[in-house]
Formats: sequence, structure tokens, C-alpha cells
Amino acid sequence: MFPSQHHRALRRTLQRSYLEVIPAKGIGEKLKVLPHGAWVAITCSPSKPVEATLDLAERLDSRGLRLIPHIAARMVKDRSHLTDILARLDEMQIHSIFVPGGDRDQPLGDYACALDLLRDMAELGHRIPDVGVTAYPEGHPAIDDNILVEALLAKQSLATYFVTQMCFDAGLITRWLADMRARGLILQAWLGLPGVAERSKLLSTSLRIGVGDSARFITKQPSLAARLMTQKVYRPDDLLMDLAPSLDDPLLHIAGFHLYSFNQVENTETWRKQTLDSLEISADE
Repeated sequence: MFPSQHHRALRRTLQRSYLEVIPAKGIGEKLKVLPHGAWVAITCSPSKPVEATLDLAERLDSRGLRLIPHIAARMVKDRSHLTDILARLDEMQIHSIFVPGGDRDQPLGDYACALDLLRDMAELGHRIPDVGVTAYPEGHPAIDDNILVEALLAKQSLATYFVTQMCFDAGLITRWLADMRARGLILQAWLGLPGVAERSKLLSTSLRIGVGDSARFITKQPSLAARLMTQKVYRPDDLLMDLAPSLDDPLLHIAGFHLYSFNQVENTETWRKQTLDSLEISADE
């Protein structure tokens, strides 16, 4: 299925992938299919605020998963609130967090963007080794592209990696990444890819959660929407194949995949394992 010359890069990158989940009812049970040590990112949004993210992280803390709570800047009230959040993260010994701006129309408090919160985190001090920020190869509907680029470059002194928005165009992703490397972006890149989900589940969840590109991508990707109407289940095989030639390019510095699961954890994890198995068998032939 995948070009043989890219098997090693595909296996390495897919092995380093991790799932994004929404702190909804029943998600703890769904995560039991993941192996010990799996990385799991937990979102926050206007409908699922920071406290819901931290509550789920605390419930999962003893499960042997490596958790990446999302701390959306616009969901944090002020420095006191941020101090409390950092204290809860320290108690769980969280090693990585992800700091998006957040999709709330108006900030809940003092932080209008991720950069403001990252600066306060640095001033307050924290013990979190890895801090991730957002990147937008396709742009943002409410923010000028030049502002997005400037903000990402400004954040890299306060972060260690970035995650791209969910995107279905491999060429666009790699062209954007090459351009940003030329502009001086040195952070590790984690590419945001859709996971495996039944069409009805993917569409209903995307519209219900009301956060970021997980809800927005349908209107931004008309060709994908057309395909979804004729396919019962979406699988990212074609997208992965298109990305394969770029995965071992040292100039792009692609560390792994961030898989948007839409809480369809078992579907995506089964696909990941089956794809890894097929790559291993093909490499041995």
C-alpha cells in the first residue's frame, strides 16, 4: 500500500503518533484499548473548559498514560487562575502541555492569545519540560496569515514543539513547513491528521464539540465533505501515503503525528496498529 522506500520513516512517525480526545462522558473507558505509555492529548473548549480537561487528566493519572492537557489561553481567567492550573499539573507530574489560543469569541479573562499566557507561565515559573503551540498551514478564518507567522515565531522561545491544524492536503502541509523552516522556525513539528471514524460519528462530533478545526474543517474542505457523503468510514491512508516522501526530510524535522480521534479511540488505534503491522511485514519481504 505504501511505497517501500518510505516504510522506515512511516513506521517511525506512526509509532510516535498520539491521540487527541475530548473530555466527554465515557472517554475513560474508551482509552482502555491504548497500550501502557501511550500519549493522549485532552482538549479544552468553550463547552469543555480547562477544569474539565484537568479533571479528566487527574482521573487518568494513575492509568499509565502519558497525558498532554490542553490549556487554552482564552479559557484562563488571570494569573491566579494560571497559578492554580500549574499547581494541579505539577501534582500530576505532567511532562507536556499544549497551549492554543482557544476558540472562545471573547476571552474569559486576561489572556487574549497563547503568547500572553506563555509569557506569564515563564514569569511564574513551571516544571513542564515540553510545551506545544498551534500552527496553521491553511490559515485561520479570523487571523491574518502574517500575524499567525509572527506569533508562531515569537512563541518558539517559550515552547518546544508545534502541532499543525487538521489538514487533508499533504502538499500544502509540506510546502508551508518548508517555508516556515526557511523563516527560522526550529521547533519539532507534529502533523495534525484526522483519525478513523464512521462518517456519521465524525460529522456529528465535529459539529457538536464546537472547537477549532475539528468543527470547522467540513466547511473548509468541500472536496472532503463530498467524499464523506459517499464513504461510511474515513481512513487517513491516502493522506499518509502522500506525506510519506517528506517524513524523513531532515530539513522539515517532522517528529510524529497528532491524531484527531473525535473520541473514536478504538477505530483509530486499530488502524494505527494494523498499518504498523503491514509496514513491518512489507519491510521483511
